Amino acid sequence: MIAFRNIHQSLRLAVIGISLTVGICALASAQQSEELKDIQAQIKQKQQQIEKQLAEAKQLQQQLKAAELNIAQTVKNIESTRQELTSNQRQRKELVGQQTSLKTQVKQQQQALANQLKSMYMVGENDFAKMLFNLEDASKMERSLSYYRYLTEARKKQIDAFRNLVIELREVSEQLLNKQHQLEVLEKEQTQQHIQLEQQQDLRQITLSKIEKQIDSEAAKIEQLQINEQALLKAIEEAERNAKQGPVKLTGLASLKGKLNLPTQGKMRNMFGRIRQGQIRWKGVLFNGNTGAPVRAVHAGRVLYADWLRGFGLVTVLNHGDGYMSLYGHNQALLKKVGDTVQSGETIALVGQSGGQSSPNLYFEIRHKGTPINPSQWLKK
Repeated sequence: MIAFRNIHQSLRLAVIGISLTVGICALASAQQSEELKDIQAQIKQKQQQIEKQLAEAKQLQQQLKAAELNIAQTVKNIESTRQELTSNQRQRKELVGQQTSLKTQVKQQQQALANQLKSMYMVGENDFAKMLFNLEDASKMERSLSYYRYLTEARKKQIDAFRNLVIELREVSEQLLNKQHQLEVLEKEQTQQHIQLEQQQDLRQITLSKIEKQIDSEAAKIEQLQINEQALLKAIEEAERNAKQGPVKLTGLASLKGKLNLPTQGKMRNMFGRIRQGQIRWKGVLFNGNTGAPVRAVHAGRVLYADWLRGFGLVTVLNHGDGYMSLYGHNQALLKKVGDTVQSGETIALVGQSGGQSSPNLYFEIRHKGTPINPSQWLKK
């Protein structure tokens, strides 16, 4: 009886133990489920936050695009005005030289006419009619007529030449006045363009600061870089589809490894293959440069793409044939349009800091059949 009671008590304790274990497990499971839900809610909230950041950043990127395109156009206008000023100053210099020469000639003609009038005055007593009546010899008379005819024609030519010189001098003087007026207009226009450029650069900096504040998380930065890369690939693919065959045959770069010209002056930072953010790696190299410095084609090619791209700014892509392309980003202004054929070393853009860069530089890539290859192995040392 005692043994049975002990067995019954042991069973009761076992059942209680099992019940407690099951209860504890159930409680732990419930806690894990709650924790999992919390984690999932946090992930969803973070994703929504990133999506919101990217959506707002996209709007800001459009503002940045507009600001940088305006800057590019203003820079082109300033360069055009500078060329006009240079041409104007050269023409004014030529006109001043011409005016000086004409004044000298006018003075010489005045002196010649004065001498001639003086000679006529000195022989004024022997007027033409008197000389004719006093001549008895016909041959003398003929010589006198010829002499007077010669004097008359010579005097007429001098007077005509003098009149033409005076007219020409007046025209040159008027041209100089016009050129001076044009010069003043161009100088005023250039001053306004520089003021406009400063305002546009200030607006760009404000927009850039907003973008940097907006994309402050690691995940958002990675996502942004991936979006930029996809936008670049899409733009190149579309440009290739729309590209037209030009008159010049492009032979590629296969035989030019290590022989390509540098795209710009400045120290090259070989970023190719290095980690940029997360698992995203650099596809090209950077050249430190000065704003407005020339960007040159590394080899002959045809402009495949020339426009603004998020993350890359103002970009020119050259097709060199046989699947080879070179890409030039962060430019201040693009000087060539799609379809243009360019020669090796020809200036195609100006160094800048478009695409959200904090300092002027050139981003440079070489691709073969869409795959980035290390530019440092292809450029001259």
